Order: sequence, then structure tokens, then C-alpha cells
Amino acid sequence: MIVKDRYAAEDLMQEAFIKAIHTIKSGKYNEEGKFLHWILRIAHNLSIDHFRKSKRYPTVTMQDGTSVFTSLEFSESSIENEFIKQDTYDLLKSFVKELPDTQREVLVMRHYMNMSFQEIADATGIGINTALGRMRYALINIKKKFEQTHKAYDKNLYRK
Repeated sequence: MIVKDRYAAEDLMQEAFIKAIHTIKSGKYNEEGKFLHWILRIAHNLSIDHFRKSKRYPTVTMQDGTSVFTSLEFSESSIENEFIKQDTYDLLKSFVKELPDTQREVLVMRHYMNMSFQEIADATGIGINTALGRMRYALINIKKKFEQTHKAYDKNLYRK
């Protein structure tokens, strides 16, 4: 009733019970007065903190309780960004073609065929550490090529 939001109320109720359990386990709870009044006071204080926090950081939530920012895109990508993205893919393809055959083979198997390093090692007849090493050197070589290029490319395209 206080927060007028079912999902926030459920979260606050859970926090209140967790706080009460921690207090009881730590031995700080004294049995003066009634337990119900004590836990209601904890819940009330948490709801006040909730309003203070929401006043500082207002958020918009959907009916299912999720944030509106997790489901909406603010704008379409600009045509320039689409061109840069496509150029980045084209550059990457050309850099992959320039890799030594052994590195290119491991990179293609890993990223385009979604094979594990064990599967790559079995398919190529090399050790798993060799496959890992070839992949590492392939990525290092591609990164160097991107750093040496003077063309515009999307530096955040492959970050996770």
C-alpha cells in the first residue's frame, strides 16, 4: 500500500525479511516489544529509503516490472553508422584472408563454424594448446591490422 507498486513492494518485503534474518542471526535482536511491530518498522523504513532513492534516480517501469530502457531503442541507426559497420565487416574479411593459413583455419572454425577448441584440435590433428595459440595470434594480427588502418571502422562492433 505504501509504495503502490506490486513489484517494488515484493522486493522491499524480501529485503525486510532478509534484514530481519541477518539481525536475528547476528544476535542484535532484543525481544522487547512485539515481533510484528519490529518487522513492520523495518519494512516502513525500507519503503522510505525506496522513495528517497527513486527521487534521486527516477525510472520508468513497464507493467511487467521491467525497465522501459531495456525494451526500447531510442533511434534508428544512421545510414553513416550502417556504412561504417559494413566497411568494418569488409575490412575484417580482408584481414582474415591475409592471415596465415593455420591461423585463418582455426579462426574460421571457431567463429564461423562455432566449434570448440577441442573439436578444432581433433579436426585438424593438432593439440588443443596449439589451436588456442593459433587463435590468439590470429586475433593479435587482426587487431594490429585494424590499428594500422587509416579507414573509419566501428571500434565497438565486437566488444562484449
